[in-house]
Amino acid sequence: MKTTVAPLNFQRRGALLALVGNPNAGKTALFNQLTGARQKVANYAGVTVERKEGATALPSGRQIRVLDLPGAYALNPRSEDERITADVLFGRAHGEKRPDVVLCVVDASNLRRHLRLVLAVKRLGLPVVVALNMVDRAAARGRAVDATRLAELLGVPVLPTVAIRGEGMAALREQLDDSALWDGPIHAAHVGASAAPVQSADHETVQRILEQLGLDTLMPETPSDRIDRVVLHPLAGPAILALVLFLVFQAVFAWAEWPMSLIEAGTAWLAAGVRTLVPAGLLQSLLADGVIAGLGGVIVFLPQIVILFFFILVLEESGYLPRGAFLLDRVMGGVGLSGRAFIPLLSSFACAIPGIMAARTIPQSRDRWVTIMVAPLMTCSARLPVYTLLIGAFIPAHELGLGIGLQGLVLFGLYLAGIVGGVAVAWLLHRFTTVRTPRTLMMELPAYHWPSAQSILLGLWQRVQIFLARVGGIILTLTILLWFLATFPAPPEGATGPAIEHSFAGMLGRALTVVFEPIGFNWQISLALVPGMAAREVTVSALATVYALQVTDEAAAETLQPILAADWSLPTALSLLAWFVFAPQCLSTLATVRRETGGMTGPALMAAYLFALAYLASFITYRTALALGG
Repeated sequence: MKTTVAPLNFQRRGALLALVGNPNAGKTALFNQLTGARQKVANYAGVTVERKEGATALPSGRQIRVLDLPGAYALNPRSEDERITADVLFGRAHGEKRPDVVLCVVDASNLRRHLRLVLAVKRLGLPVVVALNMVDRAAARGRAVDATRLAELLGVPVLPTVAIRGEGMAALREQLDDSALWDGPIHAAHVGASAAPVQSADHETVQRILEQLGLDTLMPETPSDRIDRVVLHPLAGPAILALVLFLVFQAVFAWAEWPMSLIEAGTAWLAAGVRTLVPAGLLQSLLADGVIAGLGGVIVFLPQIVILFFFILVLEESGYLPRGAFLLDRVMGGVGLSGRAFIPLLSSFACAIPGIMAARTIPQSRDRWVTIMVAPLMTCSARLPVYTLLIGAFIPAHELGLGIGLQGLVLFGLYLAGIVGGVAVAWLLHRFTTVRTPRTLMMELPAYHWPSAQSILLGLWQRVQIFLARVGGIILTLTILLWFLATFPAPPEGATGPAIEHSFAGMLGRALTVVFEPIGFNWQISLALVPGMAAREVTVSALATVYALQVTDEAAAETLQPILAADWSLPTALSLLAWFVFAPQCLSTLATVRRETGGMTGPALMAAYLFALAYLASFITYRTALALGG
């Protein structure tokens, strides 16, 4: 799935403010407060690290660009994210302007670590402003920070903020509007000296600052500490994690039913209107059977994708996701993965591409490679339309009690099958890899807090834009192409059977049946798998287009689920579900693997093992279902 959304045409010129901070400092929340919806998300030149830029107007009317740099603990990089941040600040990032002003975002309740980065940024010679974020949390812990005194000790402006609620933003904007920040001289930074003496001096400086602020004592126990006694418990913790994921998958079906019904009704109404207003012929077929049937078959699943992303964003914003890494570190270590792989793999449930990109944060090259290889086995949101279509057509909507539905349980099982498959593949790669490196998981656990409604809504809006851009781009293009292949050539005079069977698409589908017939796929399924390699959602669009052209106008106006239920057997549907659990991701994923691994070996190996695994799983599923009388 592409990760670029461009609501504005930002230029690489003009005044630039860079946001810098440790992970979990609240930098993104502050970025959202400054820029609102005026953002675009892309990648840095030559790498797959996400680049977030926005624009804002200061009180005087001054227009500035705002760049949200990747989270970093230091400017001597140990990960790709930290390298990007250091390169931008030093002015050596390709295609990037060096910032005019740096806004350092620090967690007021964790000054000991965060101030070290501020001191490192100060040495660059750039104008610096400090946003002392989460001051409410620090005060609640009895660690209130005197911002005025801290500004004197650091020698830079310090503004207290609570970014998640927008508190302190007016004063921060006023400070950023100071002309002295933007018009003052920029001094060259000294590069090349050993980092060790500097780090030692910074540690001593931070200690002196904390002593003068009266904050050099141990912190008392916090509500987050008390919650973690349960959430991180060796027994209760994994059970809670499993329950949370299970409830998410139940909600994907239960909450989306009503909006999906509205979209289906709207699609049917639109198709009927086209058939009424447009004379019968190629144009009517293109619009009703091609564009509307194809795109409508994908857009109908937008509510479920939004719900899935909503829960992922809430879990991320609340601070729960890093806990998952600790909970699963022992399990993942048993199959050769670090707990650090948890967040990249969890990101892959939304889309494998950002999950693969996130693997750059894993220090060990072998662990990083294994994580990339198994990331596509995590069920991405593009598979969700296929799962929903087949589950709705072949699995009864029975309630099992306690609000648990059979359809949601099957969906959970499919996600679980992908996880089990990924664990098995990781274990095999670990078993046959000669390199063994000791691993210790060290990760900051942010305090729990209520998610920001603004951040959640902005995140959802960006993902809806990405989805709709795909619908209006590659999915529309492939839908029209498939309509053409399914329409031409016209059947010979006197031919019997549906016209599509005599088309180019029918010929291609029957040719592929030789390969897929042993696993129960008919020619329509075989044909739909081909455009599905470009994007998983296109498989549903392709099936909708093929069956809309194959059946009567009245049947084409119906939803796709009853058509498939009448045409396919249960073993065929189960076989296709098994195929999509393990089959290779879209071509964009393989291209990302090529960039991340630096060659064709990685994507070639990934495609080969996933195709083989998918075929084997489908074969076993289909033959077992037939043997059981399905």
